[in-house]
Amino acid sequence: METEKKHIIAKVWVNVCRFLLGLVFIFSGFVKAVDPLGFFYKIQDYLAAFGMESWFPVYLPLLFGIVLSAVEFSVGIFMFLGIRKNTASTLALLIMGAMTPLTFYLALADPVSDCGCFGDAWILTNWQTFGKNIVLLIAAISIFRWKDLTVRFITAKMEWMVSMYTFLFIFVLSFYCLGNLPILDFRPYKIGVNIKAGMEIPEGANPGVFESRFVLEKDGKRQEFALEDYPDSTWKFIETHTVLKEKGYEPPIHDFSMMNLETGEDITDSVLSDKGYAFLLVAHRIEDADDSNIDLINEIYDYSLEHGYAFYALTSSPEDEIELWRDKTGAEYPFCQMDDITLKTIIRSNPGLLLIKDGTILNKWSDNRLPDEYVLTDSLDKLEVGKQKQESDWHTMGCVLLWFIIPLMLVIGVDILVVKRKYINPFNNKTK
Repeated sequence: METEKKHIIAKVWVNVCRFLLGLVFIFSGFVKAVDPLGFFYKIQDYLAAFGMESWFPVYLPLLFGIVLSAVEFSVGIFMFLGIRKNTASTLALLIMGAMTPLTFYLALADPVSDCGCFGDAWILTNWQTFGKNIVLLIAAISIFRWKDLTVRFITAKMEWMVSMYTFLFIFVLSFYCLGNLPILDFRPYKIGVNIKAGMEIPEGANPGVFESRFVLEKDGKRQEFALEDYPDSTWKFIETHTVLKEKGYEPPIHDFSMMNLETGEDITDSVLSDKGYAFLLVAHRIEDADDSNIDLINEIYDYSLEHGYAFYALTSSPEDEIELWRDKTGAEYPFCQMDDITLKTIIRSNPGLLLIKDGTILNKWSDNRLPDEYVLTDSLDKLEVGKQKQESDWHTMGCVLLWFIIPLMLVIGVDILVVKRKYINPFNNKTK
């Protein structure tokens, strides 16, 4: 009797751990898969913090991020359904065994602000992440030790189909979001957001103090300047970044600052207060931007001139790279300098295009989905493209879940109605 009670307790414990770890892995893998570039940027932060950024070609961290998100999501599905027990429990233990000491180091040394384990969907401090990983490590050890006690929902004869479909689904989702834009936007610059309102400080709150810093070079010597100390044109611009000088209340948007390259003036307020339409071409590093659709970008600029709309290109690249871009593409639009991290946060495409009006983001396009002359046939106020694109995270989530769950339910239905029924048929000589 005592042994039976212990067996029941162990079985309940292992299955609770299995569902907990499975759900966390599914969520973690999914939010990384829908924003593969965001996870790639976080991996780059890790490599830079450890001085390893130059060790790998650029594509390798991106590929690693896509594979890791697929593994996390698949392991979570396997655990939740009770299939591939050896593979799932081993991979879960390896992942948690590696991540737990790493996050302990991050909590102590703080080389990056957050681990990025849940992307931008749920940001935890490094100590919160370490605490979470301790719990998950205990769960992973328990599942690995007593994996045979987990309840299976899919028969062994059908699990190969579920496994293959899971991998295919998550890889297709990742590459779709990579080639277009994330289907779910967890960042502060999502469609419908008013940038100016996102920068406001609530009454009574102590604002944090941020400062734009500019790295310039002269006679082979680099020096950092604040905006008020910006020197004459004999200095060559290298890059710009935003630094926190004094911690306080941090609004969702705190680092949006447009410095006109020609005049050196901050034009942020005038652009965000403009009641008319404005196109913002975002290329966080212009030297790495895809120029395959440059003719279409130039056509959009000509369209904006024809209808009196503002058009600005935003980049963090130095002036010589901007001049190379102009020579290569024939670009005539004005450029503004902005923080590199901010630009990568605004849109996951290099280049990407935003349409704003009165500071509100109406639409976003990746480089592969730019509006063409068949869309821009009239003034924006008369076109659907000039209205705010209607997006619902719940609707998007529902569609994604249906794409994944409906085929999965068909497999489970076949498993229950055919495979299991055949297995238990007492008149089938092949059954046990």
